[in-house]
Formats: sequence, C-alpha cells, structure tokens
Amino acid sequence: MKIFWIRWVGTLVVLLSSGMASADLQWPRVVESADGVPISYEVAGQGEPTLLFIHGWSCDARYWRAQVPHFSSDHQVVSIDLAGHGHSGLEREDYTMSAFAQDVKAVVEALETEQVILVGHSMGGPVSVAAAKLMPERFVGIIGVDTFQNVGQEMGQEEVDAWMAPLREDFRHGSRQFVSDMFIDRTDASLRDWVIADMSAAPPDVALSAMNNMLSDATSGDALAAFSGLELPIVAINADIWPTDIEANRQHQPRFDAVIIENTDHFLHMAEPEPFNRELEQVIANWTESP
Repeated sequence: MKIFWIRWVGTLVVLLSSGMASADLQWPRVVESADGVPISYEVAGQGEPTLLFIHGWSCDARYWRAQVPHFSSDHQVVSIDLAGHGHSGLEREDYTMSAFAQDVKAVVEALETEQVILVGHSMGGPVSVAAAKLMPERFVGIIGVDTFQNVGQEMGQEEVDAWMAPLREDFRHGSRQFVSDMFIDRTDASLRDWVIADMSAAPPDVALSAMNNMLSDATSGDALAAFSGLELPIVAINADIWPTDIEANRQHQPRFDAVIIENTDHFLHMAEPEPFNRELEQVIANWTESP
C-alpha cells in the first residue's frame, strides 16, 4: 500500500509538472497579411519595448537564434518569417518590400504592445523602413544589421541585370556563389556551410522576385525616398566587410548613425553574437533609458 501511494504521488507530481510546462510553452503563431498570406512568427519573453527581428533575403527566423534567448530575459522578442520564407505562406505572386512590410504590420497589430524596435538584417533593413512608414506611431526606431551601407548610392539597370543573371541562369549554383562572397575566412566553417546550403535551397521564384524588387527600388529611388522620409532614429550595426558611409546617409536621414564591428562579415549577428549583442543592447539602452 505504501509503495502504491509513493508511486501515485510521484505520478501526480509528473503530471502537474508536465501541465505547468505545457502552460508555459510558447508555440509559434500565425496571422494573415493584408493579402491573406499566412505569416508565421514566434514570441518569447516579455517587457517593452518589443524587439521585432526581421531576417534577410532567403533567410528566416532561425537566423536570430543567438539573439532571441539573450534578449527575451528583458524584452518581448518577436521573430518573423516573411512571406515565402520559413514557415510562412508561398501564395504571393510578387515579393516586394512593401508587401513584406504588410507582413510586419500584421504581426505588430496582433501583438499587445505599443513600443516596438525593428531589427532588420540585410533585406530586413529596407523592409523595416517600409513597415515603419505604415505605422510610425508604433515604433521606437530601426536597427539595421549589415545594411544601409549607402542608401543614396546609384545603381543602374545594367548593374541590376549583372546581379540577377547568375541567379536566373542557375539559382542553386548562382546563389551559393553569391552567398559565399558574404563571408570572410575567419568565420566558422560549419556556420558558413550551413548558411550557404540553406539560402541556396530557398524557393527560386520567391528569391528572384524579392531580389529583383529590392534592387529595382534602389534604381528607381524608392528605397532612398522611404529612408529619407522617416522621422524615426536609424542605427546600423554593420560589419567591416563593406564600407558604411555614415555621412552620406546623414544627408538623407539626419538621425542616422552606425556602429562598425571589425573582422566579421555579413552574418555578424551569427558569426560574432557576443559583440553584436553588446552593441545591440547599447543602442536599445540609448533609446529607452531616461536622460
């Protein structure tokens, strides 16, 4: 009888513990974008301002794995899969920056928060700008990650065609070469190989559409116009693999600033997460701490 009661109590403790764990478990969420495409996103932690992480071209929310657990101890942290990426829907015909911005808007509207900082890597930078134009009252600022190197730099159609040609000819091979050029020799080989394999496995139609639209915005001047028209502060945390022209950007956006992390590459938030997280913490503190 005594053994029975010991076993029963033990089972009860396990069941209660499992129930508590299930109650605390945060499952991914889904919300419809403006065109009805389902957008997957995950939420961790609590505390304002909310940090909304937006991945780059042919990436997804997994690319923020070194940031989500770190920042969710003090903030509500949201990582999104833009349409056509990760676990979000593929039904969109044209993957534009403005359509991606609607994905971000849908997620922000689904959250119970009034203060959001957008953190956008690479293509996530212009997506953040486009999203901020839709609802500026909800955002504290934009933090770009290896993006906004020189938003006013001119790009002609011939240059766009040269970028797109190898991707259109053989997407898997072309994208592998394209992505491999974003790394430096000192980056961990296992990280480099995974990113190259993962991004080259993206749906070609989505990747080609998104890249073409992003470059077209640069050639038409739409990207610069959106960047120039924002009243929010913008800070880029960039690698030194490509130069960042801070003064040129300030001619279009006086509140622009940049932090450069040396000896790293385009995926600095993954390759050098500790120094990157420190710089991100400092930018957030500068915007949120009382004077």
